[in-house]
Amino acid sequence: SLVKMGTTANQKRLFFNLRKAKSRIQAIDDGDLHPDQVKQIATQLGVSEDEVISMNRRLGGDASLNAPIKASEGESGEWQDWLVDDSDNAEQVMIRQDELESRREMLKDALEVLNDREKRVFLARRLEENPVTLEDLSQEFDISRERVRQIEVRAFEKVQKAMKAAAKELAKPPRSLEHQPGA
Repeated sequence: SLVKMGTTANQKRLFFNLRKAKSRIQAIDDGDLHPDQVKQIATQLGVSEDEVISMNRRLGGDASLNAPIKASEGESGEWQDWLVDDSDNAEQVMIRQDELESRREMLKDALEVLNDREKRVFLARRLEENPVTLEDLSQEFDISRERVRQIEVRAFEKVQKAMKAAAKELAKPPRSLEHQPGA
């Protein structure tokens, strides 16, 4: 074997005696040991608890996730059935991406109702990670801070109205499904 194992006296003692010690205390051969069992075996063999745990895992071998679970009558399954993946499934990811793309398109279309100055103020004040100050915008446009604030509020109202109209339009069923003559 390529794996170096049992190089110290304690490791050799564990390697040759662990199974016997486990059977003496009636420990389950596969799987991890209970802390009390680890302590008992460590005391019997004169080694540390960490060495017992380490050697038990090495000797335990690999386990398959497809191995059947020993279950009560009528129940069956595999270990993999108990694995939980909390991440979104592909459908949820696609739905979220479609929703995000739809909202971006709606916002892009809604921004078209603004003139250049309103668009600049709205983007700078509402959509920037670090919003531009009223003072900076007032100097840029050579108007008062209050006037910039008014432009911002008016632009927001226009965008909000356009977004609501677009959302309402999206919620409508397609014309082909509304009413078909003879149906």
